[in-house]
Amino acid sequence: MNLRQLLRSAVTGLLPLIAAPSVGALAEGAFDIPAGAHFNQQKLERIGEYFQNEIATGKIPGAIILIQQHGQPVYLQSFGVRDVRSKLPITPDTIFRIFSITKPITSVAAMMLIDQGKLALGDPVAKYIPSFANVKVGVEKKSNNGERSLELVSLNRPITVEDLMRHTSGITYGFYGASLVRQAYRDANIYAGDFDNAEFAERIARLPLAEQPGTLWDYGHSTDILGRIIEVASGQTLLEFEKDNLLDPLGMTATSFFVADPQKYSQIAYPLPHDSDFRVGWESSPQIYMKWQSGGGGMVSTIADFARFSQMLLNGGTLDGRRYLSTASFAVMTRDHVGPVSGVARDYFYFPGDGFGFGLGFGVRTDPGNAKPPPPGSIGELKWDGVSGCYFVIDRKQDMFFVLLEQTPSERQRIQPALKKLIYEALEN
Repeated sequence: MNLRQLLRSAVTGLLPLIAAPSVGALAEGAFDIPAGAHFNQQKLERIGEYFQNEIATGKIPGAIILIQQHGQPVYLQSFGVRDVRSKLPITPDTIFRIFSITKPITSVAAMMLIDQGKLALGDPVAKYIPSFANVKVGVEKKSNNGERSLELVSLNRPITVEDLMRHTSGITYGFYGASLVRQAYRDANIYAGDFDNAEFAERIARLPLAEQPGTLWDYGHSTDILGRIIEVASGQTLLEFEKDNLLDPLGMTATSFFVADPQKYSQIAYPLPHDSDFRVGWESSPQIYMKWQSGGGGMVSTIADFARFSQMLLNGGTLDGRRYLSTASFAVMTRDHVGPVSGVARDYFYFPGDGFGFGLGFGVRTDPGNAKPPPPGSIGELKWDGVSGCYFVIDRKQDMFFVLLEQTPSERQRIQPALKKLIYEALEN
Protein backbone atom coordinates (compact mmCIF):
# COMPACT_ATOMS: atom_id res chain seq x y z
CA MET A 1 0.00 0.00 0.00
CA ASN A 2 1.52 3.37 -1.01
CA LEU A 3 1.44 6.49 1.14
CA ARG A 4 -1.60 8.00 -0.56
CA GLN A 5 -3.60 4.79 -0.11
CA LEU A 6 -2.41 4.55 3.47
CA LEU A 7 -3.42 8.10 4.26
CA ARG A 8 -6.79 7.88 2.59
CA SER A 9 -7.60 4.62 4.37
CA ALA A 10 -6.90 6.16 7.76
CA VAL A 11 -10.02 8.29 8.00
CA THR A 12 -9.85 8.54 11.76
CA GLY A 13 -7.76 7.01 14.46
CA LEU A 14 -4.10 6.43 14.96
CA LEU A 15 -2.15 4.31 12.53
CA PRO A 16 -0.13 1.50 14.10
CA LEU A 17 3.29 2.81 14.96
CA ILE A 18 6.04 1.35 12.80
CA ALA A 19 9.10 2.35 14.76
CA ALA A 20 9.74 0.02 17.66
CA PRO A 21 9.85 1.60 21.11
CA SER A 22 13.36 2.06 22.45
CA VAL A 23 14.83 2.56 25.87
CA GLY A 24 16.24 5.77 27.21
CA ALA A 25 14.80 9.11 28.17
CA LEU A 26 14.78 12.43 26.33
CA ALA A 27 15.18 15.51 28.48
CA GLU A 28 12.35 18.00 28.22
CA GLY A 29 13.11 20.63 25.58
CA ALA A 30 16.16 18.71 24.34
CA PHE A 31 17.87 20.13 21.28
CA ASP A 32 19.75 18.42 18.46
CA ILE A 33 19.11 14.80 19.43
CA PRO A 34 21.74 12.39 18.07
CA ALA A 35 20.83 10.85 14.71
CA GLY A 36 19.10 7.48 14.74
CA ALA A 37 16.40 8.26 17.30
CA HIS A 38 13.10 6.32 17.20
CA PHE A 39 9.60 7.24 18.35
CA ASN A 40 8.10 6.00 21.60
CA GLN A 41 4.44 5.04 21.11
CA GLN A 42 3.27 5.96 24.59
CA LYS A 43 4.82 9.41 24.36
CA LEU A 44 3.26 10.01 20.96
CA GLU A 45 -0.15 9.45 22.52
CA ARG A 46 0.31 12.72 24.40
CA ILE A 47 -0.26 14.53 21.09
CA GLY A 48 -3.79 13.17 20.98
CA GLU A 49 -4.45 14.18 24.57
CA TYR A 50 -3.28 17.71 23.81
CA PHE A 51 -5.45 18.19 20.71
CA GLN A 52 -8.51 16.56 22.22
CA ASN A 53 -8.28 19.08 25.04
CA GLU A 54 -7.94 21.95 22.55
CA ILE A 55 -11.17 20.83 20.90
CA ALA A 56 -13.03 20.10 24.14
CA THR A 57 -12.24 23.58 25.47
CA GLY A 58 -13.49 25.24 22.27
CA LYS A 59 -10.17 26.64 21.12
CA ILE A 60 -9.99 24.89 17.72
CA PRO A 61 -12.43 22.95 15.50
CA GLY A 62 -9.95 20.23 14.59
CA ALA A 63 -6.60 19.31 13.04
CA ILE A 64 -4.73 16.51 11.33
CA ILE A 65 -1.11 15.55 12.02
CA LEU A 66 1.28 13.29 10.14
CA ILE A 67 4.74 12.27 11.34
CA GLN A 68 6.81 10.30 8.84
CA GLN A 69 10.24 8.76 9.40
CA HIS A 70 12.40 6.65 7.09
CA GLY A 71 9.77 7.00 4.38
CA GLN A 72 6.95 5.51 6.47
CA PRO A 73 4.15 7.12 8.51
CA VAL A 74 4.70 6.58 12.22
CA TYR A 75 1.78 8.72 13.34
CA LEU A 76 -1.36 9.89 11.58
CA GLN A 77 -4.21 11.25 13.62
CA SER A 78 -7.18 13.45 12.81
CA PHE A 79 -9.06 15.35 15.51
CA GLY A 80 -12.36 17.16 15.57
CA VAL A 81 -14.33 18.50 12.64
CA ARG A 82 -13.58 20.34 9.42
CA ASP A 83 -16.54 22.67 10.03
CA VAL A 84 -18.45 23.11 13.29
CA ARG A 85 -21.62 23.88 11.31
CA SER A 86 -21.65 20.65 9.28
CA LYS A 87 -19.92 18.65 12.03
CA LEU A 88 -18.20 16.55 9.34
CA PRO A 89 -15.01 15.00 10.75
CA ILE A 90 -11.54 15.88 9.54
CA THR A 91 -10.25 13.09 7.30
CA PRO A 92 -7.08 12.69 5.22
CA ASP A 93 -8.86 14.14 2.17
CA THR A 94 -9.95 17.30 4.02
CA ILE A 95 -8.86 20.40 2.11
CA PHE A 96 -7.06 23.17 4.01
CA ARG A 97 -6.10 26.69 3.03
CA ILE A 98 -2.35 26.58 3.61
CA PHE A 99 -1.57 30.30 3.16
CA SER A 100 2.19 30.93 3.52
CA ILE A 101 3.32 27.34 3.20
CA THR A 102 2.42 28.03 -0.42
CA LYS A 103 5.74 29.92 -0.49
CA PRO A 104 7.99 26.82 -0.35
CA ILE A 105 6.03 25.29 -3.25
CA THR A 106 6.48 28.43 -5.36
CA SER A 107 10.16 28.58 -4.41
CA VAL A 108 10.74 24.98 -5.48
CA ALA A 109 9.02 25.74 -8.79
CA ALA A 110 11.37 28.69 -9.32
CA MET A 111 14.41 26.52 -8.58
CA MET A 112 13.16 24.02 -11.15
CA LEU A 113 13.20 26.81 -13.74
CA ILE A 114 16.75 27.63 -12.66
CA ASP A 115 17.68 23.98 -13.22
CA GLN A 116 16.09 24.26 -16.68
CA GLY A 117 18.26 27.29 -17.50
CA LYS A 118 15.26 29.62 -17.87
CA LEU A 119 15.92 31.66 -14.74
CA ALA A 120 18.90 32.68 -12.57
CA LEU A 121 19.12 33.86 -8.98
CA GLY A 122 21.08 36.92 -10.05
CA ASP A 123 18.58 38.01 -12.69
CA PRO A 124 17.07 41.46 -12.09
CA VAL A 125 13.33 41.34 -11.49
CA ALA A 126 12.99 44.05 -14.17
CA LYS A 127 14.23 41.56 -16.78
CA TYR A 128 10.86 39.81 -16.46
CA ILE A 129 8.68 42.68 -15.16
CA PRO A 130 10.04 45.91 -16.74
CA SER A 131 8.08 48.25 -14.44
CA PHE A 132 10.35 47.20 -11.56
CA ALA A 133 13.16 49.16 -13.20
CA ASN A 134 11.44 52.32 -11.96
CA VAL A 135 10.78 51.44 -8.31
CA LYS A 136 12.06 53.67 -5.50
CA VAL A 137 12.78 53.15 -1.82
CA GLY A 138 10.59 55.01 0.66
CA VAL A 139 12.81 56.57 3.34
CA GLU A 140 10.85 57.82 6.32
CA LYS A 141 11.64 61.33 7.51
CA LYS A 142 10.38 63.15 10.60
CA SER A 143 9.99 66.91 10.74
CA ASN A 144 10.60 69.09 13.79
CA ASN A 145 6.92 68.97 14.64
CA GLY A 146 6.98 65.15 14.60
CA GLU A 147 5.15 64.65 11.32
CA ARG A 148 6.39 61.78 9.19
CA SER A 149 6.88 61.82 5.43
CA LEU A 150 8.35 59.57 2.77
CA GLU A 151 11.30 60.57 0.64
CA LEU A 152 11.64 58.43 -2.50
CA VAL A 153 15.24 57.53 -3.31
CA SER A 154 16.85 55.49 -6.07
CA LEU A 155 17.89 51.88 -5.59
CA ASN A 156 21.52 51.15 -4.80
CA ARG A 157 21.17 48.04 -6.93
CA PRO A 158 18.34 46.24 -8.76
CA ILE A 159 16.05 43.75 -7.02
CA THR A 160 17.03 40.20 -8.01
CA VAL A 161 15.27 36.85 -8.12
CA GLU A 162 17.37 35.84 -5.11
CA ASP A 163 16.04 38.86 -3.20
CA LEU A 164 12.49 37.67 -3.86
CA MET A 165 13.29 34.17 -2.62
CA ARG A 166 15.02 35.27 0.57
CA HIS A 167 12.68 38.22 1.37
CA THR A 168 15.31 40.90 0.92
CA SER A 169 13.63 42.69 -2.01
CA GLY A 170 12.23 45.58 0.02
CA ILE A 171 8.71 44.47 -0.96
CA THR A 172 6.63 44.14 2.19
CA TYR A 173 3.08 43.45 3.40
CA GLY A 174 0.66 46.19 4.31
CA PHE A 175 -1.52 44.35 6.80
CA TYR A 176 0.83 44.57 9.78
CA GLY A 177 3.20 47.22 11.08
CA ALA A 178 2.86 51.00 11.21
CA SER A 179 5.53 52.32 8.82
CA LEU A 180 4.55 54.78 6.12
CA VAL A 181 5.45 52.31 3.39
CA ARG A 182 3.13 49.72 4.91
CA GLN A 183 0.48 52.43 5.14
CA ALA A 184 1.01 53.15 1.43
CA TYR A 185 0.28 49.46 0.73
CA ARG A 186 -2.97 49.72 2.68
CA ASP A 187 -3.99 52.97 0.98
CA ALA A 188 -3.30 51.57 -2.52
CA ASN A 189 -6.11 49.00 -2.24
CA ILE A 190 -3.94 46.45 -4.02
CA TYR A 191 -6.44 43.60 -3.59
CA ALA A 192 -9.35 45.31 -5.35
CA GLY A 193 -11.18 43.48 -8.12
CA ASP A 194 -10.46 40.23 -9.95
CA PHE A 195 -6.83 40.68 -11.01
CA ASP A 196 -4.20 38.24 -12.23
CA ASN A 197 -0.52 37.90 -11.34
CA ALA A 198 0.53 40.32 -14.08
CA GLU A 199 -1.74 43.09 -12.80
CA PHE A 200 -0.79 42.43 -9.18
CA ALA A 201 2.90 42.78 -10.03
CA GLU A 202 2.18 46.14 -11.66
CA ARG A 203 0.35 47.29 -8.53
CA ILE A 204 3.31 46.36 -6.34
CA ALA A 205 5.77 48.04 -8.72
CA ARG A 206 3.93 51.34 -8.27
CA LEU A 207 4.56 51.27 -4.51
CA PRO A 208 7.78 52.26 -2.70
CA LEU A 209 10.11 49.64 -1.32
CA ALA A 210 10.44 49.49 2.45
CA GLU A 211 14.26 49.36 2.29
CA GLN A 212 17.13 48.97 -0.13
CA PRO A 213 17.32 45.52 -1.79
CA GLY A 214 19.58 43.05 -0.02
CA THR A 215 19.70 44.90 3.30
CA LEU A 216 16.84 43.55 5.46
CA TRP A 217 14.78 40.37 5.80
CA ASP A 218 11.29 41.80 5.39
CA TYR A 219 8.32 39.48 4.95
CA GLY A 220 5.99 40.47 2.17
CA HIS A 221 4.70 39.93 -1.35
CA SER A 222 8.11 38.89 -2.70
CA THR A 223 6.96 35.34 -3.41
CA ASP A 224 3.88 36.65 -5.23
CA ILE A 225 6.18 38.58 -7.56
CA LEU A 226 8.29 35.42 -7.92
CA GLY A 227 5.12 33.65 -9.07
CA ARG A 228 4.70 36.23 -11.84
CA ILE A 229 8.33 35.75 -12.90
CA ILE A 230 7.70 32.00 -13.14
CA GLU A 231 4.85 32.80 -15.54
CA VAL A 232 6.97 35.06 -17.73
CA ALA A 233 9.95 32.68 -17.79
CA SER A 234 7.86 29.57 -18.48
CA GLY A 235 5.17 31.01 -20.75
CA GLN A 236 2.49 29.39 -18.58
CA THR A 237 0.32 30.47 -15.69
CA LEU A 238 1.81 29.72 -12.29
CA LEU A 239 -0.60 26.85 -11.71
CA GLU A 240 -0.03 25.39 -15.17
CA PHE A 241 3.73 25.34 -14.67
CA GLU A 242 3.45 23.88 -11.19
CA LYS A 243 0.97 21.22 -12.26
CA ASP A 244 3.07 20.14 -15.24
CA ASN A 245 6.42 20.10 -13.46
CA LEU A 246 5.76 19.54 -9.77
CA LEU A 247 2.23 18.95 -8.51
CA ASP A 248 0.96 16.32 -10.94
CA PRO A 249 4.26 14.38 -11.11
CA LEU A 250 4.31 14.29 -7.29
CA GLY A 251 0.69 13.13 -7.19
CA MET A 252 -0.48 16.35 -5.48
CA THR A 253 -3.80 16.30 -7.31
CA ALA A 254 -5.78 18.17 -4.61
CA THR A 255 -3.34 21.09 -4.41
CA SER A 256 -4.43 24.20 -6.29
CA PHE A 257 -5.42 27.84 -5.84
CA PHE A 258 -9.12 27.08 -5.46
CA VAL A 259 -11.47 24.10 -5.24
CA ALA A 260 -12.89 23.71 -8.75
CA ASP A 261 -15.22 20.77 -8.14
CA PRO A 262 -18.43 21.66 -6.22
CA GLN A 263 -18.62 18.01 -5.12
CA LYS A 264 -15.54 18.70 -2.97
CA TYR A 265 -16.82 21.83 -1.23
CA SER A 266 -17.86 19.75 1.79
CA GLN A 267 -14.22 18.63 2.18
CA ILE A 268 -13.02 22.17 2.92
CA ALA A 269 -11.94 22.93 6.50
CA TYR A 270 -13.01 26.16 8.18
CA PRO A 271 -11.95 27.94 11.37
CA LEU A 272 -14.32 28.52 14.23
CA PRO A 273 -16.84 31.23 13.29
CA HIS A 274 -15.38 33.73 15.76
CA ASP A 275 -11.87 32.98 14.45
CA SER A 276 -12.50 33.49 10.74
CA ASP A 277 -10.35 36.61 10.27
CA PHE A 278 -7.00 35.49 8.85
CA ARG A 279 -5.72 39.10 9.00
CA VAL A 280 -3.96 38.96 5.64
CA GLY A 281 -5.46 42.05 4.07
CA TRP A 282 -7.58 40.34 1.43
CA GLU A 283 -10.83 38.43 1.45
CA SER A 284 -11.10 35.24 -0.58
CA SER A 285 -12.80 31.86 -0.52
CA PRO A 286 -11.45 28.54 -1.80
CA GLN A 287 -14.78 27.89 -3.58
CA ILE A 288 -14.70 31.11 -5.60
CA TYR A 289 -12.46 31.19 -8.66
CA MET A 290 -10.08 34.14 -8.81
CA LYS A 291 -7.60 35.05 -11.52
CA TRP A 292 -4.97 35.78 -8.88
CA GLN A 293 -2.78 32.77 -8.23
CA SER A 294 -0.98 33.95 -5.12
CA GLY A 295 2.38 32.21 -4.99
CA GLY A 296 2.85 33.70 -1.56
CA GLY A 297 -0.28 32.43 0.14
CA GLY A 298 -3.10 31.27 -2.10
CA MET A 299 -3.00 27.48 -2.21
CA VAL A 300 -5.18 24.74 -0.77
CA SER A 301 -3.92 21.25 -0.07
CA THR A 302 -4.44 18.02 1.86
CA ILE A 303 -2.28 16.01 4.26
CA ALA A 304 -1.73 13.36 1.57
CA ASP A 305 -0.54 15.94 -0.94
CA PHE A 306 1.70 17.86 1.43
CA ALA A 307 3.24 14.61 2.63
CA ARG A 308 4.46 13.99 -0.92
CA PHE A 309 6.00 17.44 -1.14
CA SER A 310 7.64 17.09 2.30
CA GLN A 311 9.08 13.66 1.54
CA MET A 312 10.58 15.01 -1.69
CA LEU A 313 12.35 17.72 0.31
CA LEU A 314 13.44 15.25 2.98
CA ASN A 315 14.96 13.13 0.22
CA GLY A 316 16.99 16.09 -1.06
CA GLY A 317 14.81 16.86 -4.08
CA THR A 318 13.81 13.39 -5.27
CA LEU A 319 10.83 11.06 -4.88
CA ASP A 320 9.98 7.67 -6.36
CA GLY A 321 12.99 7.72 -8.65
CA ARG A 322 12.27 11.17 -10.11
CA ARG A 323 14.48 14.19 -9.43
CA TYR A 324 12.67 17.49 -8.99
CA LEU A 325 15.62 19.60 -7.84
CA SER A 326 19.25 19.20 -8.78
CA THR A 327 21.66 18.45 -5.95
CA ALA A 328 23.16 21.92 -6.37
CA SER A 329 19.78 23.68 -6.31
CA PHE A 330 18.65 21.80 -3.22
CA ALA A 331 21.90 22.72 -1.45
CA VAL A 332 21.44 26.39 -2.33
CA MET A 333 17.80 26.40 -1.18
CA THR A 334 18.56 24.84 2.19
CA ARG A 335 21.50 26.94 3.37
CA ASP A 336 21.13 30.16 5.33
CA HIS A 337 21.14 33.27 3.10
CA VAL A 338 20.62 35.91 5.80
CA GLY A 339 23.32 35.00 8.32
CA PRO A 340 25.98 37.27 9.87
CA VAL A 341 28.22 37.41 6.79
CA SER A 342 25.35 38.08 4.36
CA GLY A 343 24.98 41.78 5.14
CA VAL A 344 21.25 41.22 5.72
CA ALA A 345 19.73 42.67 8.88
CA ARG A 346 16.65 41.19 10.56
CA ASP A 347 13.37 43.05 10.61
CA TYR A 348 11.56 43.54 13.93
CA PHE A 349 9.06 41.06 12.48
CA TYR A 350 11.61 38.29 11.88
CA PHE A 351 9.28 35.34 11.51
CA PRO A 352 11.87 32.53 11.15
CA GLY A 353 12.52 33.09 14.85
CA ASP A 354 15.37 32.64 17.27
CA GLY A 355 17.95 30.10 16.13
CA PHE A 356 16.84 30.20 12.49
CA GLY A 357 18.26 31.72 9.37
CA PHE A 358 16.42 31.71 6.07
CA GLY A 359 17.09 29.73 2.92
CA LEU A 360 15.26 30.20 -0.37
CA GLY A 361 11.69 29.57 0.67
CA PHE A 362 11.79 28.40 4.28
CA GLY A 363 13.50 28.86 7.63
CA VAL A 364 16.77 26.98 8.25
CA ARG A 365 17.91 26.08 11.77
CA THR A 366 21.44 27.39 12.28
CA ASP A 367 21.93 27.28 16.05
CA PRO A 368 20.13 26.45 19.31
CA GLY A 369 18.97 30.03 19.86
CA ASN A 370 18.91 31.99 23.08
CA ALA A 371 16.16 30.18 25.01
CA LYS A 372 17.18 28.05 28.00
CA PRO A 373 16.65 25.22 27.34
CA PRO A 374 16.59 25.73 23.58
CA PRO A 375 13.54 24.59 21.63
CA PRO A 376 13.79 21.06 20.21
CA GLY A 377 15.03 20.34 16.71
CA SER A 378 18.18 19.75 14.70
CA ILE A 379 20.74 21.97 13.02
CA GLY A 380 19.72 22.21 9.36
CA GLU A 381 16.01 21.77 10.09
CA LEU A 382 13.73 23.29 7.45
CA LYS A 383 10.35 24.74 8.40
CA TRP A 384 7.59 27.16 7.58
CA ASP A 385 4.01 27.85 8.57
CA GLY A 386 1.00 29.85 7.48
CA VAL A 387 -1.47 32.20 9.09
CA SER A 388 -4.17 29.49 9.15
CA GLY A 389 -1.97 27.37 11.43
CA CYS A 390 -0.64 24.92 8.84
CA TYR A 391 2.95 24.03 9.65
CA PHE A 392 5.65 21.65 8.48
CA VAL A 393 9.13 20.68 9.67
CA ILE A 394 11.78 18.72 7.75
CA ASP A 395 14.46 17.14 9.97
CA ARG A 396 16.99 15.46 7.67
CA LYS A 397 19.20 14.44 10.60
CA GLN A 398 16.39 12.22 11.94
CA ASP A 399 15.15 11.34 8.42
CA MET A 400 11.79 12.67 9.59
CA PHE A 401 9.19 15.28 8.78
CA PHE A 402 5.89 16.25 10.31
CA VAL A 403 2.93 18.21 8.95
CA LEU A 404 0.16 19.91 10.91
CA LEU A 405 -2.91 21.10 9.00
CA GLU A 406 -5.47 23.20 10.85
CA GLN A 407 -7.54 26.37 10.41
CA THR A 408 -6.85 28.17 13.67
CA PRO A 409 -5.41 31.64 12.98
CA SER A 410 -5.60 32.99 16.52
CA GLU A 411 -4.25 29.85 18.23
CA ARG A 412 -1.45 28.78 15.86
CA GLN A 413 1.45 30.55 17.59
CA ARG A 414 0.68 28.63 20.77
CA ILE A 415 -0.16 25.26 19.19
CA GLN A 416 2.75 24.91 16.79
CA PRO A 417 5.56 25.01 19.39
CA ALA A 418 3.52 22.83 21.73
CA LEU A 419 3.17 20.16 19.03
CA LYS A 420 6.84 20.31 18.13
CA LYS A 421 7.83 19.85 21.76
CA LEU A 422 5.56 16.80 22.10
CA ILE A 423 6.98 15.24 18.92
CA TYR A 424 10.61 15.65 19.96
CA GLU A 425 9.90 14.44 23.48
CA ALA A 426 8.73 11.20 21.90
CA LEU A 427 12.08 10.64 20.15
CA GLU A 428 14.47 8.27 21.92
CA ASN A 429 17.87 6.87 21.09
